[in-house]
Amino acid sequence: MIAATETFEGTFPFAPHYSSAPGFRMHYVDEGSGPVLLCLHGEPTWGYLFRHLVSSFSATHRVVVPDHMGFGKSETPADRTYWLQDHIGNLEALILDLDLHDITLVLHDFGGPVGMGLAARHPDRIARVVAVNGPTPLGQPGLGKALEDNGHESPWFRWIAQADRDGTLEKVLGELKYNILSTLKLNGFANNQIISDTWIEAYGAPFPTSAESRGAIGWAKGFATGAHVFEAPTDVARAKLAGVPALAIWGGADRTLNSRHFLPLFTSAFPHGTVTELPGVGHYSLEDAPGTINELLRAFLEATDVTGATRW
Repeated sequence: MIAATETFEGTFPFAPHYSSAPGFRMHYVDEGSGPVLLCLHGEPTWGYLFRHLVSSFSATHRVVVPDHMGFGKSETPADRTYWLQDHIGNLEALILDLDLHDITLVLHDFGGPVGMGLAARHPDRIARVVAVNGPTPLGQPGLGKALEDNGHESPWFRWIAQADRDGTLEKVLGELKYNILSTLKLNGFANNQIISDTWIEAYGAPFPTSAESRGAIGWAKGFATGAHVFEAPTDVARAKLAGVPALAIWGGADRTLNSRHFLPLFTSAFPHGTVTELPGVGHYSLEDAPGTINELLRAFLEATDVTGATRW
């Protein structure tokens, strides 16, 4: 777990907040006031991924950025499992503890299924959904096939399957502090110009030991073993969410989550949603094109009002 005071040379200057509601010490950023932007990271990142978004939107919004269990500045308990359903439950506990409403979800990577799990359980708390290279599973009939087809194509998911078979998955991901850059590159990180010692330190810092890498190991292991359980929405929840304003922003150079498989899931869940693909932008699109994403997000927020009516 990263020290609460660590700002990585001022690139992450946000005051730390913690909740024990999920049953462990869960860290979250909570900056600004106004309508809530709830930003959810994935593998193997943490709230640092959203630093540009926090700085850009905290003047007009309340930006809440949790670190999932085993990631970032959150605790990595030894007596917990790290499956999708665990992360959904943790997020639900945090949101109920903070009593957040009228939430705009901003989803990246496995933050997608975690956030959609929350949405399925509490659709009345969700005002908008923004998927930034983040899957939006909501019980779609094509979900299983999309995951399977993508798994056959994705270098990351192919590596997970092979590493689990040959017994090296835990060893490799247990050394993320040292191989974080190669892991990010495998998944589809395109903008080499922003790489610095501080940047590498920030992404490697949550994983100083194998024991502190349980979160990253668990997420990968869950796919290899079929342990992840996607939240099944009720018909009422599905119908409610289908009407909320929604935006998908997808880096076209994403090698982990191919837009060909996941954007149809988005449009199935959100038939009135809007899709923008960014050519040459990778899986970690918030690193590759933060300015463009902030512009698209701001335009989307300005075009939708708090009641859910949309001019988008």
